[in-house]
Formats: sequence, C-alpha cells, structure tokens
Amino acid sequence: MEEPRPSFAAERRERILELVRANGAMALRDIATRVSASEVTVRRDVRALEAEGLLDRRRGGAALPGRLGPEQNYTRMTGQAASEKRAIAVAAARLVEDDDAIALGPGTTAEALARELTGRVNLTVVTTSLPAAEVLAAAPGVEVVMAGGTLNGPSRALVGAGAEEALSRLRVRRAFLSGNGVTAERGLSNPNPAVAAVDRTLVSIAEEAVVLADSSKIGTDTMVQTVPPELIAHLVTDNRADPEVLMTLEDTGTLVHIAILDTDRGE
Repeated sequence: MEEPRPSFAAERRERILELVRANGAMALRDIATRVSASEVTVRRDVRALEAEGLLDRRRGGAALPGRLGPEQNYTRMTGQAASEKRAIAVAAARLVEDDDAIALGPGTTAEALARELTGRVNLTVVTTSLPAAEVLAAAPGVEVVMAGGTLNGPSRALVGAGAEEALSRLRVRRAFLSGNGVTAERGLSNPNPAVAAVDRTLVSIAEEAVVLADSSKIGTDTMVQTVPPELIAHLVTDNRADPEVLMTLEDTGTLVHIAILDTDRGE
C-alpha cells in the first residue's frame, strides 16, 4: 500500500520518527521507500533527528536512542531486514554439520536459519523457539528437542525456570542466538530479562556461542546482556554492518562472518 508523500521536511521527519518508533530500527532504503524520498534526503533527516537526540544513526539505518525499550512483536519483526536475515541464515548454516547437536534460540533470524537446516541428516536441534520448531518438525533428518517453560508471546519462545532447568541438563556443540543489539562493550543484548536468561542457559550448555545479527543491530545496545563479547565465538552479520564495531569484536577473539546481500553483489 503506497503511503502519502510528506510534502515538507518537518512533516517527513515526523513520519520518519513514527516509522522508527514503530519498528525499533529501520534501514535507510526502507525509510526512503516509505516516505517517498531519496536515501540522501533521508540520511540528512536522520542526521538532524540524531542531533535533537530523537534517533541514533546506524550504518545504513536508524534506530531508537539506545534501543532500551520493550521487545517488539514477532510478526512485526518478521518483515524487518528480511534479505539480511536470509543471507545471514545461509552463512550461519555453514557452521552446522550433519550428525551435529546444536541449540537454536528465539527470533526471526534464528527461524530463518532453521529453514536452511531442513535438509540436514541426523541433526539434533535444541530450541526454545516455537516458530523454529515448527519449521523443523517436518524435516525427516532433524530431531527437535524443546524445553518446557512458559510461553513468552512477543518472542514466541519458552522462558522461565522450567526451561532453564531442562536445558541445563543438555550439551550441544554450538548455540545460535539472535537478539536486539550487539556492541563491542557488552556483546549481545535483549530487552526481555526472561528471554535473556534462557539464552544465557543455551550459551552455558554449548561449546561455542554463535551470534546472528543483521547490520541494524550492530552497535545497538539493549537492556539485558545475553552473551558478553568475550564469549561470542562467532558473529554472523551482513556486509552493511559497522566495520569499527566488527573490528573491535575481532580484537576480543570473535570470528566474524560477513554475508553479502544479493543486491550488493558485483558492486
């Protein structure tokens, strides 16, 4: 559905604020499409809004200041950075082998990874994510193990003491986690304490932690730390992520995997 085109800079900037507040973070190209303006114009608007303390600029996008607010609805997140999530999922799938045992946390990027694993053989996936479990349920070569617990609606994930206790008795090779922000100072973070607590348990049962984060989340911090930077063995992100944050994470020992977006190939 095409939206009315804002006719003045003030009106356009107000619309940009509304969009980012509704989505938490957005790519500049998506904002430009929604407000019917060029990326150059939108970048100028975002810079002005940042100067007023209303937005934070991210490489290739904009986010709410600090991104410390409540978690977003899962359905809303599904449509955000879809091409980035698909590219990240394809790259992350290379870290999974047949006859493997892995853990998969909640989130739409983790669900995208689940779709890349449906053809694997003798793979065991421990997950707290209902969407990921549903994707893998029809995969003949994949055994799905789910923890008990309480269902968290916004993330569609199982949380709580029951989930943490059940997971703590298991062991996997790698845990694949997404969240709402990744910084060199605090690592992976999530706005929901219950989801973050279960994700920390997934990290504790794994030999290695793998973080899946599109470029809009790189350099963004949220309320609850999930995985400190020194425990992030692998970070899989896209080629639009802030290189300074990535280099700092590499200095702490993280192996960074860059997924090239189809739209950027050949440039």
